[in-house]
Amino acid sequence: MAPPSRDPWLDNVKMVLVTLVVVGHAIGLVEATQGSHWVYDFIYLWHIPAFVFVSGYLSKSFEWDRRRLKSLVYTLAIPYLLFEPALFYFRRGVADEDVQGPLWLVPHWTMWYLIVLLMWRLVTPILKRHWLFLPLSVIVSLLGGLWNDDSLMIPRFLGLLPFFVLGLHLKPRHLAHLDDVWVKVAAVPMLVGIGVMALYTDTWAETALLWYDTGYEDIPISNEIVFQTRLTVMMVGLLGAFAAMALVPRRNLGWFTTMGTATMVVYLFHGFVIKTVKALGWPDFTAAHPTLGLVLTIVGAVALALLLASPPVRRVLEPFTNPLGWLEARRARRSPAPTSA
Repeated sequence: MAPPSRDPWLDNVKMVLVTLVVVGHAIGLVEATQGSHWVYDFIYLWHIPAFVFVSGYLSKSFEWDRRRLKSLVYTLAIPYLLFEPALFYFRRGVADEDVQGPLWLVPHWTMWYLIVLLMWRLVTPILKRHWLFLPLSVIVSLLGGLWNDDSLMIPRFLGLLPFFVLGLHLKPRHLAHLDDVWVKVAAVPMLVGIGVMALYTDTWAETALLWYDTGYEDIPISNEIVFQTRLTVMMVGLLGAFAAMALVPRRNLGWFTTMGTATMVVYLFHGFVIKTVKALGWPDFTAAHPTLGLVLTIVGAVALALLLASPPVRRVLEPFTNPLGWLEARRARRSPAPTSA
């Protein structure tokens, strides 16, 4: 069971969101199937904003002290330095993908979140000082679309910043309102409405805007309305994020809640499985069986997330997500306990 000091609702939310991350990435295997673009756009309209918001909410305590900076290096910097080349060469060698470098400077595919979250954490002590950083972050996000250099994924660092800052400033009493009956009732039609909007993403926006990493000059929207369109995407993302989180149960769900403490394992390892499935020819199967292929891909992605977060698999893989922390903990367990006189 999850430790009693943890909020089970947050672990439930984290597990739901990381599962959607796996589903979103798995959809790339079935791009040719009917309905895949709708599923993809629906998920990406709000699940990344929700993930960033939760990351900000859980970063409130970060300060520039030795303990927290060490934890930042152990849990984000080291995994990024290790998994960025590991996944890069896995994609080239196993999936036969023509991915290009440079390594670390330009994060590829799933690895962007590690370096961006690290940079957000580093500026957290400043951003959480005053609520005025929230409207300022919106302005920064809108102007971020003018940045067209993917180095260190600065466009996403700027574009998604408002969701992170909002997480820093909202308190538990604010999020408690998500449990109000009227909020839960409104959440369902809200997500349905976003689902309808996702059917016409390319009419009122562009899928590229949902990634927050594409410069305005590469988006086929006139300069007069591109800022307004990005602001609309941000508002839809925020409403969708809160609607989805309002529907997540608050109580401890046992094994599911426990799995929510293993989201880093899921995040770091799911890409290897997806690229292996691609190398085995899954896109060819889905092209021949479009509907079945899409359904099986989504079900398989959910199963993959649950498998990676399961206790037996987690125990094997977790040391790789924080090798230095694991070595320190192992050394501490082996050292003899101090004895009293």
